[in-house]
Amino acid sequence: MSEAPKDANGRLQLNKPRYDQSEFVGRAKHFFNVTDPRNLFTSAAQLDAAKKLIDDYKIGREAVGTSENDVWHAKKLYDSAFHPDTGQKQFIFGRMSAQVPCNMAITGAMMTFYKTTPAVVFWQWFNQTFNAVVNYTNRSGDAEITNKMLLQAYLSATGCALGTALGLNAIVKKLPPIVGRFVPFVAVAAGNCVNIPLMRQRELIHGIPVFDHDGNRLGESKVAAEKAIAMTIISRISMALPGMCIPPFFMNRLEEKAFMKRMPWLASPIQILMVGFCLVFATPLCCAIFPQTSSMTFDSLEKDLQEAILKKDLAYDRVYFNKGL
Repeated sequence: MSEAPKDANGRLQLNKPRYDQSEFVGRAKHFFNVTDPRNLFTSAAQLDAAKKLIDDYKIGREAVGTSENDVWHAKKLYDSAFHPDTGQKQFIFGRMSAQVPCNMAITGAMMTFYKTTPAVVFWQWFNQTFNAVVNYTNRSGDAEITNKMLLQAYLSATGCALGTALGLNAIVKKLPPIVGRFVPFVAVAAGNCVNIPLMRQRELIHGIPVFDHDGNRLGESKVAAEKAIAMTIISRISMALPGMCIPPFFMNRLEEKAFMKRMPWLASPIQILMVGFCLVFATPLCCAIFPQTSSMTFDSLEKDLQEAILKKDLAYDRVYFNKGL
């Protein structure tokens, strides 16, 4: 796994991640940095300083004595808190660095309190609220979303997750107890399949920016948006799978032990810790399944966009787009 090559002047290319994104290992290393929960404890002043260093370095005006490690550290902080397309500082709970601690608590609670209807309603609602924040914060491109679209996505995903969870809970009552432990995962997966496309519906309607290999914007593509959203759904469901499907087997055995029967309140913290351990690895590894800057063949673009590009006497084998997170 190699680091990003330097330019002709021997300077770091900060428009590219530090590690080779054509390799899964390089993407994983990148997302371990981006999703590092320690980034949440970085102050606003430190984030602004990191952004300033990045901006200064790009124009060759960084402070004397600035090392490459200083620049890469600033880039790590910048990538963890600023949107890659708009450059705007993201809401703290929507940042990828908040994924592990927030999902650890929410998922652990969903899997602990899955038997009663009030608990299912509350935690599925809470989870979809958090998902809506993350999806909006990490939407691809510079697409704007109206309050109507936001409310529609939020209500639809919440309704889907609640309907799935409550419906399956009623069905699995006569099945072995362990089966019921997987209901939260199915509900979360169903909610993601609704939440993400609706939250990013403007991208589906108007398309997302596509670029050539050199980063020149070629236009907006709906086909690219469909691919980006499909990749995001797969990554999100894969991200949730280990933490929601491995602990149930352990908890089902643990709850038969005498000490758990004496201290049933241990179930929640134990489950939350197991979920957290899974998420520490699953979050960056599943974010890395697809390249952040993904590509598609030129022939896959909409015919009208192909024609518009060809009219400019331009021709490409592939085009590139930011898939979002």
